[in-house]
Amino acid sequence: MSATTLGTVRRAPRRSRGGDKWGSPATYFIALVFIAVCLAPILYIVLGGFRSNSQITSSPAGLPNPWLIQNYLDVLTGSTFWLEIGNSAIVGFATTIGVVVLGLMVSYVLARYEFRGRAAMYSLFAAGLMFPLTVAITPLYILVKDLGLTNNLAGVILPQIGFALPTTVIILVPFIKAIPVELEEAAALDGTSRLGFFFRMVMPLSIPGVVTTGILAFIASWNSYLLPLFILNDQSTFTLPLGVQAFSSQYSVDTAKVLAFTSLSMIPALIFFALFQRRIVGGLTGAVKG
Repeated sequence: MSATTLGTVRRAPRRSRGGDKWGSPATYFIALVFIAVCLAPILYIVLGGFRSNSQITSSPAGLPNPWLIQNYLDVLTGSTFWLEIGNSAIVGFATTIGVVVLGLMVSYVLARYEFRGRAAMYSLFAAGLMFPLTVAITPLYILVKDLGLTNNLAGVILPQIGFALPTTVIILVPFIKAIPVELEEAAALDGTSRLGFFFRMVMPLSIPGVVTTGILAFIASWNSYLLPLFILNDQSTFTLPLGVQAFSSQYSVDTAKVLAFTSLSMIPALIFFALFQRRIVGGLTGAVKG
């Protein structure tokens, strides 16, 4: 066998490894098609807000010609959009605070305390992941109605906290379990109580998990539609997803303005998720490792 042939044989595996590193063109093509399918409806909604109703009727898939910003200005200068933004923000932040505070307390007890029934309690929270809100919406509505919380943001906040706790506990327990026992023993020797150890050590060390659960709770609350639909009947208490549906019904003949309202309602959640997506992935990775 000649030296040229040997060199060809030896170089072949290198080309193979390089191809494996960058992947096949078919993989990139499929990924681009998937991205296009996901982004196409969003682009259509956003661009539709810059068009008039006559443009949408004559060319549904066309580009704005000319570009009109009046639809967006009408939505932004109206009071309905900002009222619903405020309601969604109140519900979202209140839900997030309740989920983080209660979830961290429960997770600390399940992760660090030895008591009878601990495994059963943890299993109960794990089972909560398989119990969707849609199954419990009718008895939940009756309960909220009996408590006098209909047409009240608290009637949305409290159930959302309850249904978000299972996910929060499942994520936070591994974080708290990963804190070395020796650290707690050293703190006890220094005279630190269990409560002091919780505030001084557990909370700072659990920040990645706390941030992850907080972001997930906020996004889920912001996008929640079914629960506010049952609980809130007064338009002054509508959250943004419920407001989009009401606005679409009210301006059903003005398609361009409905598209403008819908695209503006998507922006806060998209920005929030884009800013914190790395936190979500990092927190979930830490939970799996724990």
